[in-house]
Amino acid sequence: MGKRYYFFMLMAGFLVAGCAHEAPKTVVAPVVAQKPALMDPFRYHKLIEVSPGEDFDVLSWGRGSSAIGSFEILHSDSVDMKYTTTTGDLEGSIVDVYNSDMDMDGNPEILIQAKAKDTSNYAIIYAFEFSNGKPQKLDFPKLTSSQRKGYHGGDNFYIQDGKFMREFPIYNGDGKDAKQTGAKRMLQYGLRNNEFTVKQLSKDSTDNNKTPVIQQVNSIAIKKSTVSSGRKKNSSQKSTSSKKKKHKSEEKKTTSHKKKKKHHHSNE
Repeated sequence: MGKRYYFFMLMAGFLVAGCAHEAPKTVVAPVVAQKPALMDPFRYHKLIEVSPGEDFDVLSWGRGSSAIGSFEILHSDSVDMKYTTTTGDLEGSIVDVYNSDMDMDGNPEILIQAKAKDTSNYAIIYAFEFSNGKPQKLDFPKLTSSQRKGYHGGDNFYIQDGKFMREFPIYNGDGKDAKQTGAKRMLQYGLRNNEFTVKQLSKDSTDNNKTPVIQQVNSIAIKKSTVSSGRKKNSSQKSTSSKKKKHKSEEKKTTSHKKKKKHHHSNE
């Protein structure tokens, strides 16, 4: 019994010593795939997956200038084994690319948003609709004079309920002195017969002189009312004064007539 006890104790000691000298396990961090860096002359790339087997690669490229260049849309249809390239002149730099089907005809629309350095056009949209692999250029509408009131860039574009949405802050003033009013203008773009439709969803006002004008008109009206009431008062006062004068003259006439009568009786 004693030999067995000592034997088990010896084996337990060996196991403890082995565990103590065991090498610590190293934790290997998962490898995160990095986005491959673009090589010159390319500046921008985004992959748009419209459906399984149908992809659009949008790129911009150009050497020697960051203000102008070109864009290209590489359409890959691996189902029908069709590959097409669409190119165009690019002003500024690409900010983002959007995919939509605003007219719900099954033909995808690719919208490229570029940021121009020209202060008159802060945002530029290059739009194409692809039907049977063939692109058709769409003219994106410019802001009207009323839509441009208080506009100083800062556009935010996004897709919502199949529509192309645009919102931007409204400013007061011009140039560096312009300040945000806190209001935003929101526009909704749709597509009908390959032409854009525009609808303003926000209710905003950039004319801050409306209230003062109304107040000024009201003050003028009050002044006119005061003047006219003053005139009425003066006319009524004049009328009362003339009535008093007339009454006094009539009293004088009566008194003189009585005196004449009395004098006549006394002579008799």
